[in-house]
Amino acid sequence: MLYPLFAADSFWSFGESCKLMGVRRPAAPLGLITVAAMLPADWTVRLIDCNTAELNDDDLAWADIVFTGGMLPQQADTLRLIELCRARSTPVVVGGPDPTSSPHIYDRADFQVLGEAESVIDDFVAAWESGARSGVFTAPKFQADVTKTPVPRFDLLRPEHYLYLGVQYSRGCPFTCEFCDIIELYGRVPRTKTTPQMLTELDAIYAMGYRGHLDFVDDNFIGNKKSLRLFLPVLADWQRAHDYPFEFSTEASVNLADDPELLDMMAAANFFGVFVGIESPDPATLVAMRKKQNTRRNIAESIHKIYGAGMLVTAGFIVGFDSEKVSMADAMIDFIEDAAIPVCMVGLLYALPNTQLTRRLAREGRLHENHDVASTTSGDQCTGGINFDPARPLRDILLDYRQVLARIYDPAVYASRIDRLMTMLDRSRQRQELPEGDIRAKVRALETVHRVTSAIPEAHAPFWKTFLACAKRDTSSARIAVAMIAAYAHLGPFSRRVVEAIDARLAALDEPVPSSTGASHHVAHAPH
Repeated sequence: MLYPLFAADSFWSFGESCKLMGVRRPAAPLGLITVAAMLPADWTVRLIDCNTAELNDDDLAWADIVFTGGMLPQQADTLRLIELCRARSTPVVVGGPDPTSSPHIYDRADFQVLGEAESVIDDFVAAWESGARSGVFTAPKFQADVTKTPVPRFDLLRPEHYLYLGVQYSRGCPFTCEFCDIIELYGRVPRTKTTPQMLTELDAIYAMGYRGHLDFVDDNFIGNKKSLRLFLPVLADWQRAHDYPFEFSTEASVNLADDPELLDMMAAANFFGVFVGIESPDPATLVAMRKKQNTRRNIAESIHKIYGAGMLVTAGFIVGFDSEKVSMADAMIDFIEDAAIPVCMVGLLYALPNTQLTRRLAREGRLHENHDVASTTSGDQCTGGINFDPARPLRDILLDYRQVLARIYDPAVYASRIDRLMTMLDRSRQRQELPEGDIRAKVRALETVHRVTSAIPEAHAPFWKTFLACAKRDTSSARIAVAMIAAYAHLGPFSRRVVEAIDARLAALDEPVPSSTGASHHVAHAPH
């Protein structure tokens, strides 16, 4: 099992933050270890995460067959691994979200396992054991029975390499966001594992000695509220019986804020964080992208309700939708400030393969050639976004994007959002993570703030002011403030690198282009 490298840097990589915390990557490869659990018991499996360990010739020489694949930011390295295997005549199987969406890009692999593995892995194994050495195995869409999914092979991981481990409770999302590929990959009817299944997974992680942060990697944790209401009280009981070994995070739609009972249940189970896709503060844009669950509400107030349940919010935003006003930067900045969300993943719109957006842009003749080929120079949508002809001038979109990043990741502005977040975060229902007398934890917190502010001198005064203010409130508040400060070790420098890249892109747009007559003209408002 080879987990490919992610593109060198992105908002999601948190490279410097991981170094601060003494780990190598944020998240462990849950998909591959789940597939590993589906393979025959007499197959010997090794896992190499290429993001945390070196792959050498002996590893490939040992293997009879290699499994690899992943997401779009892993595309380039997946292709590299396929060629390495071919050079050694080692059969390679590729699967995962990006090969499922763009199988033509991976046609050099010996085998393709497309879609959800539960529905098709047995067919692949039977073919392999009967002597087949190539083939394509395509799962029927949205039919995998996740109640039959085995416990992932957590034993293959080296937990000390990661900030957190992951588990999956459900797949799918009931909404229809135009730009999102989740509903294309997993459907609009969220399928959930059983409560005994989930407790067995937690028992396995607990038995291996892991303690700390677990992320429910679900596309929308609250997509099937009926099942979730049955699961969460049992999860809280399990946590209590085991003296709260885990604290949880997940991803959910913002309508979570409409359900106080569900918020209370999550707090009781010791959830501390939720990622929410907000995308835009503009109602017209939300309607146009079919993200109607974010309309008919004051989104900032919804975020504050989640804070009131003791869970911090990180959020995703996108710049470049067709329906945006002439300038939307101020509105997005104002919203982020009003909501007091420190960690905001802001990207340029990228037309993912196999989405409603991509199909619409193709019909309109606006989709760029090779739109589904991942950039080898940019990690995500930050510098390589807008892979289509936008409705408004690209220069205006880039200027808006630059303005948002420069403002929200100014150290003083970021520190101010942390401070306001902590005044709204009510942790009274969660397990208090650190004993008052834990001197070592306090020393580590001080060291973290010191290291971040030493590396980023302009952050020194605002970050220490915020940390000390939070420390006076309570231990939990200080701990979360330190985590937000540690995140800035990556977010601050990375946002500045993105701003520099956008400046270079703007300069290229403004360069005069020689005409056929020898004269030159400017293309500041060219569409791409």
